[in-house]
Parts: sequence; C-alpha cells; structure tokens
Amino acid sequence: MQFQTGSFVTSVIDEQPMLPFTYPAPVNAYDEAFTEERLPRPHWQSLLNRIGKFTVDEMLDRQRRAQRILREDGATYNLTSDPLTPSVWSLDLIPNIISSDEWSTVEQGLAQRSHLFDLILKDIYGPQELIKNGIIPAEIIYSHPGFLRQCHGVTLPSEHNLLLHAVDLVRDAQGQFQVIGDRTQAPSGAGYALENRTVISRVIRGSFRDNQVRRLRAHFQSLKNMLSSLAAEWTDTPRIVMLSPGALSSTYFEQAYLSNYLGFPLVQGSDLTVRNGAVWMKSLNGLARVDVILRRVEDVYCDQAELKSDSYLGVPGLLEVVRAGNVALANPLGSGILECPALVKYLPEISQFLTGQTLSLPSVATWWCGDASDMEYVANNISNLIIKPAIRSRTSPSIYGHKLNESEQLEALEKIKKAPHLYTAQSYIPGSRTPLWIDNTLQSRPSLLRAFTVSHPTAETNGYNVMPGGLSRAGESQNEEIVSNISQSKSKDTWVIASEPEQWVQSSADQVLLQNEALQTNLPSRVVENLFWMGRYAERAEVGMRLLRTVFKQMNGVDPLPEESQRTLLEMVSTQTGCLPGFMEADEEMLAEPDTELVSIITDANRAGSIKSNLQAMLSCGEQVKEMLSADTRIIINELRDNIHELDRAYSNGLPDAPEDSLDSLVTSLLALSGLNNESMLRGLDWTFQEIGRRTERALQTATLLRSALTEPLPAAPQQQILESVLLSVEALISFRRRYRNRARVAYGLDLLMIDETNPRSLLYQLNLLGKYIQELPRNEIRTAGLSPENKVILKALNSIQLADLEALAKVDEISESRQALEELMIDLQEQLEEFTVLISDKYFDHTAGPQSLITAIGDSSL
Repeated sequence: MQFQTGSFVTSVIDEQPMLPFTYPAPVNAYDEAFTEERLPRPHWQSLLNRIGKFTVDEMLDRQRRAQRILREDGATYNLTSDPLTPSVWSLDLIPNIISSDEWSTVEQGLAQRSHLFDLILKDIYGPQELIKNGIIPAEIIYSHPGFLRQCHGVTLPSEHNLLLHAVDLVRDAQGQFQVIGDRTQAPSGAGYALENRTVISRVIRGSFRDNQVRRLRAHFQSLKNMLSSLAAEWTDTPRIVMLSPGALSSTYFEQAYLSNYLGFPLVQGSDLTVRNGAVWMKSLNGLARVDVILRRVEDVYCDQAELKSDSYLGVPGLLEVVRAGNVALANPLGSGILECPALVKYLPEISQFLTGQTLSLPSVATWWCGDASDMEYVANNISNLIIKPAIRSRTSPSIYGHKLNESEQLEALEKIKKAPHLYTAQSYIPGSRTPLWIDNTLQSRPSLLRAFTVSHPTAETNGYNVMPGGLSRAGESQNEEIVSNISQSKSKDTWVIASEPEQWVQSSADQVLLQNEALQTNLPSRVVENLFWMGRYAERAEVGMRLLRTVFKQMNGVDPLPEESQRTLLEMVSTQTGCLPGFMEADEEMLAEPDTELVSIITDANRAGSIKSNLQAMLSCGEQVKEMLSADTRIIINELRDNIHELDRAYSNGLPDAPEDSLDSLVTSLLALSGLNNESMLRGLDWTFQEIGRRTERALQTATLLRSALTEPLPAAPQQQILESVLLSVEALISFRRRYRNRARVAYGLDLLMIDETNPRSLLYQLNLLGKYIQELPRNEIRTAGLSPENKVILKALNSIQLADLEALAKVDEISESRQALEELMIDLQEQLEEFTVLISDKYFDHTAGPQSLITAIGDSSL
C-alpha cells in the first residue's frame, strides 16, 4: 500500500479494482482521517490499511450485510404509523476514530461539564444564587418552558441530581472540540451507539480486533449500578423500569433495545399508576411497586395532574411521589431547563462562580437575543449564525442563516424581535470532515459527535463516567457543510483507541442479579394484551388466506364450478373475513366477475377484516412489544413485510393469473412464526397469552367456517365440493379421505373438525388447550363460589361440543330447510368464546382511558 499527496493509492491484487480512497482536502475544516499532506493520521493507519485491501464488491457485500443485521435487529428511527415501512437505521461502515491521548482530554472536559450542569440544576431548583448574583438573567430561566416551578426543592437520594447527560460536539478548523448543545431531559443515542458497535464489530471483525478499541460495556454497567443505588435507602432489590412514550416514538427501537440489554421492563404511562404515595406497575400479578424510573418521556408530559393535563404519556400524580422521595427518576423532572441554549453564553462565568474553574471543553460562541447588544450583533450577522429557539420542537426548528435570502432574513429578524428573550444565536461551525462510504467510493462529509456521561460518584473524573466513544453522525448531502437533520445523515461507530488492551471484570451487580431469585419478570398488562392480539390477528389472517387459496383453486380447477358451489364459496369468504356485505348481497354480475371484490378483500388495508388489514394489525401489535421478540422472530416479521409488498405488486393490476400462489409465502411466514413460538419461546406468561389469543381465534374461525359452509344444504355434488373445500382450507382433506375413504358425509366432516382430539384445528382441541392455559394464569384460584367465570365459560363450551350428536347436527330441518341445530350450536359457541375474551380482557388487560382533566390548561395547545 502506498500513500501519495492528495490520494490514497492501493496496489492491485488479482487484477481486481481496489477501493478508490481519494477525496479532496476540505477547505477551512479539520479532516478526521488525513493530515494536511493527505497522509492517514496514525490512529487511522491500521483501519485504512485493512479496508484498502477490499474490492468495491467486497465493501458492498459488507454494506449489505450491515443493513441486513440492522433490519433483523429491528433498528429503526422515525418509525411511521405504517408498520409495513419502518425506517431502518442508517449506518456507515467506516467508524470515526479518536486517539487515546485526545480522548483523555475530551473525557475530562465532558465530566467537568456534567459536574457543572449538575451544580446549575441544583442551584436553579434550590437557592438560585446564579440569578440573585446576576450571573444568569432571570428572564432566561423564568420564561423558559423547561423551568418547572413545581420541582423547586426536589432532590434525589444521590450525590448528583443530573444523572445522565448527552453532549453534542463538533471540531473547529483547528481540530478543537467545541460543544454545540446539551441533552438532559431524556438523552437518547447511547443505545444506537451500542447497536452500531455490535454491527460494525461483526461486519469488519478483523479491523475491530486489530485495533485496541475501548469497549462500551462498562458504561452501561455504570448506568445499571447508578440506577440501583438510587433506591438503596429502602430496598436491596429495586424494581427499575424504563418509561417510553410508545411505539410511535422516533427512538422506540433504542428504548426497546436498551430495556433488553439492561434487563428493565419497558413500560408506558398507562402501565403505571400512583397509589398510596408510591408508583406501581399494573402487572398480571396485580400492582408491583416501582422504585426507579429511567424515563424517555420529556418533562412536561410526565404528570397530567401537575404539568400537561392533556398528555397521554405520563403518570398522574408522579411528581407528588417524587417530592415524597418514594420514587427516583433519571433524569429528574425539570432538568429540561439545562437544554436552554442561552445558558451556553454564560457558562464561563457560571463555572467561575460555582467551581472557580475554567471549562476545558469550550462551547460554541453564543449570543442571547434578550441582550440588546447581542441582538444588534445578530441582526448584523444573521447570515453567519444559527438561530435556536429557547426550546426544541418540530414546529419551531433552528434557523440556519446561511440558507436564507435577504427577505427571509428580514422575516426571521422580525419574528425574533417580537420575543427576543426566546431566541439564541450561535456561530456556524462546519464541523470536521470524516470519511463516508457513499456511491461506491470514499467521500468526506461534515460530522458531529454525541457523547454520553452517567453519574458515578466514585469516578476519578468529577464523579461522572464517560462512555468511551459515542454516536457519530455524518451528513449524506454533498452540498451541506453541517449535520442538521438526523434523518438525512448516516450514523457511525465511534472508536476510542486504548493505550493497552482492556480486561473484562464482572461487576458486583451482575453477581447480585444472578443470586437473587426474587427478581422475576413481571409483565405489564399492556404487553400481554398486545401479545394476545398479535396471536389473534395472525390466526385471522392465516385462516382467511387459507380459505382464499382454496376458493381460487376451486374456481380455476379443471372442472367447471357449479353455480351453487361458487356462490357458497364466495359468501364464505365474505363471512369469514367480515368484509360485509361483500358477496352476501351479490347480484349475478358480481358473481360472474368477482375479481374486484376479491382483490379488495385481500389488499385493501383500510377495509376492516381484509387480509392486509389483519396483517398490519398483527405487525402493529408486534411493534408495541418488540422488546419481547427474539432475533429469529424479527427475521420472520421482516420476511412477512417483504411478502406483503410482493402481494401488493402482484395485485397491482387486479387478480393475477394464479392468485393462490401470491398467498403461499404469506401463509408460510405465519406458519414459521407460529412454529418458532412453539419451539423456541419460553413457556412464560407472554407465550401463554399469545397462545390463548391464537387458540381462541382459531376456535372462533372454525365455528364461523362450519356455520357459513354447512348450515345451508346443497345438492349432493356441490355439498361434497363445499365440504372438501372446508377440509382443504384447514389442511385436513387428506386425513379425511384416508379415514373415511371418500365417503363425504357432513357428519364425518363434523367429526374431524369438531370433536377429534388429534386434529390441531378441531374445536375440541382448541377448547382443551384453553382450559389448560387458564390454569397457568395468575389470580386463577378457585373461589368459594366455584370456578372462575372464564373457567366456567370454557367448561360450558367443552360440554356443548362433547355432548353434540353429529348425526343430528348434519340433519336438515324440514321446517327451516337448513341444518338449524348446527347453526344454533355454532352461534352459541361463538358467543361463549367472545364472552371468554371479554372476561380475560377485563381481568388481565388494562383499559384505563386517557386522563381527563377537570379544567383545561391555559395557553397549552400543543400535544
């Protein structure tokens, strides 16, 4: 390998083209990987040497593998409401590398900054000496929405109040790191950094192994230890939960990923309640006391009683419990005030006042528009500044002055002058250039780094542990000089090169968790409810597709389909899916040309009961509990998404020539999902409720199928055809023919589909399993009055099936000219099963309505 000025030249091996490692030297920006002479920096040398030996095809193969791993892990950002199109997390193959000596300086600066911010937080909600002594203008604090007067005087049972801190850094043209922002409410990104490390260490394993990259595990262990210590005053085995805004949060993957990695239940506001001065989790075993909450919900949404009355994300009364010291929050409520960009202007004075020290990690030059001289400077230099509102929101984003024309600049200044104290300006720092693999070549793009600290009172660096690395991002656009939007950038793993190999040491917390049998999983009611419905929707979709495949095969068979058979089959489809009126009121024209209705039943996602609607509902339930899903399950779910997209393409121009073929892959995916659950999932309550949902729905679907297919008598030939269609749709036709030697009597079909204990799709089989699963549920003790209501319902349904006279059910009633006994039995069974689901739902699931305030919050119109 040879290095030349302005380029990185590699030799040719086996006549294959090597990677074109060339890009122009950046102008007025620091280059992370190359010196001014365009030679690799020493700490980049090893990586570039190894990657330089890859061909373009080899690099593309690794890129595809990385994206596949991310997709299989369910790594998403900015998830849309459509479960079919989640936005896969974007990751570049080339990490950002920082030398050990340089990181040591940054680490000290980050810990110092976190210590200072902790002191600021204590002062703002305590003596307020900074305001009294004129260090911080009072308007900055009191006019900021992040300042919560309700939190004054609230402290944590810890040396620090600021427990978690994320800091956004960029390099200036000389390579000096500068801080451009702080995240203190619910800092996100650490989980994505961990996922990036997991992927990159697998995709470019050799490079990761050869470089002494500092590991991330110790940082997350410090986080676990810190959270456990918060409740040390009242318990040795704290229950710690992670509070999430829900599956539609843009960072929901990270929340689910971290909850699994740390071993904490992932809960939403509706999973928690305040009772008797404490916070409790609504679980299957009743209420379980919560000691520590690691929150990802912003301050104002956390308590409907005292903060935002119309929030659906918080826990009414939470702040009162915090005041009483009966629950600890990380970070504490009110910490959002530290994100106010105007504070950055005063940090040097604040640091001297509170610590007598000068900050070793400088902040970007900042002007507060509430100061008259600063406002004048902003007005004269807006084209070189970034204008930040006091509080971040989608409706009030930062204003990039260099992107505005003259009229837009004047408009922006007029807006600022109406409330100048709510705006801050910062100088424009392009940020360092980092190598990015894009368009099959190495290019340079602007980058920034988000670093993370966690409270660790015994740490040598001001009592804070700093993650060795962080979340690096690089812009994808060639025209932008700054990373301004996470959805338009690529993330990068961040390597801090260690001076010597690290050794792994098991922490005492790990040993405690291994020895303590009291720490058992106690699932929130919301989780099991979603698993229950995930099983039901999967079964609905599968039964519907099986029936549709059978109908297509019969309609496209060698022999013409009798009119009676076709009408019955099409009506069965409408009844089974619930897409009514559908074929139930079909005229002759619709029966002759059923394609349009059949396509709608399959692909119309907005039609309740359609195949796609049920599949989307199943995927949505899966997103709600993605932290419970195994890696193999996520792979199958991704395949299911792909197959749904293929289905849309196959039906884009109407019914295809072989419509049943397009459903095969979907049915196979659902069967794989069911098989995986049975073979790999632990027999816990999560599996039990999913099975209860699946078995209940299968029984309901079978009863519906028998009722729609067999209650109306037909002539002998069509009757046999319909019976065989029913058996074919439930994969029982071969068994039926082997057992009854082609004697297609309705009574024989009922025998196989109703009371055969060996048939996994019979009604008796489902009811027996439901009876078994009920016994495994908590709070299922036999009362003095007898069996529980859900036990009684299943027992009653079992008796109805077992005592049924099949010949009588198959007999046509002379008065009604239908199999009335069969219809009445199936109706009774459906009603009993629906009653069973209601009883299970009322007993184990949470149906708390959204909080309703007695008064409307004044001036609060945002969600």
